[in-house]
Amino acid sequence: MKADYKNWVPKKMIVWLAIASAVFFVLCAVCGSTHLIHNSVIKTVVTLVFLAVMLVCIYFLVWAVRAYKAFSYQGNRKLARDIIEYVAAYAEIPEEGKGLDVGCGSGALTIACARRNPQAQMIGVDRWGKEYDFSRKLCEANAEAEGVQNVSFQNGDARHLPFPDETFDFVTSNYVYHNIAGTDRQKLLKESFRVLKKGGTFAIHDLMRPGIYGDLEQLDQELKDVGFERVGWLDTTKQLMTPKEAHQYMLDDSTLLYGKK
Repeated sequence: MKADYKNWVPKKMIVWLAIASAVFFVLCAVCGSTHLIHNSVIKTVVTLVFLAVMLVCIYFLVWAVRAYKAFSYQGNRKLARDIIEYVAAYAEIPEEGKGLDVGCGSGALTIACARRNPQAQMIGVDRWGKEYDFSRKLCEANAEAEGVQNVSFQNGDARHLPFPDETFDFVTSNYVYHNIAGTDRQKLLKESFRVLKKGGTFAIHDLMRPGIYGDLEQLDQELKDVGFERVGWLDTTKQLMTPKEAHQYMLDDSTLLYGKK
């Protein structure tokens, strides 16, 4: 049995874009070739609107298919695997320590960190919503397929992690927080830092643009003020992907924020 980490680009997105493209193609064809609309000006405008929407749907369909292939664990590029392994390399967990992966999805990062730290325990939490085909059952099946036993998974909300203060020696997350709408992302980070032990390490990879996270220099200083001895920002678009890939898949601001208390 092989692990199935699914894909960061949901299949249902591709399916719905394909359906939408087909629907607007039909509407455009019907509107342009029939006499359902007698006024020629209105008919032309409606046809052009349907055509424009169809072209937009096709554009995003092509983008989604290309992204799906690039991030697939079974494809040639395997960009998702490269990113996971890069982030997992920062997992430094002492013997009998604990690590946490916030928003674990299919369990890829949780398992990668656990494999690097066989003497420690990794926990993956996620709300496992309907947007992706991820689940706790899938995570556990992947861990079993990889032969990794020092890992467990449970339901959890990144906004209110179900753990006491200073529970973990290592906290990580990958491309999660920017997806949580209506929430101050710096508060999300601080909630992760809350469960991190003194002396612990964090490594959080996301689209760390000011439009999402606010004043990053201020955040940097706040982390140092509360006791982080080392805070660093790594532009992963220059280390994990080409500039063309970063732009094409809208990952231009991918940054690894790491530090050690």
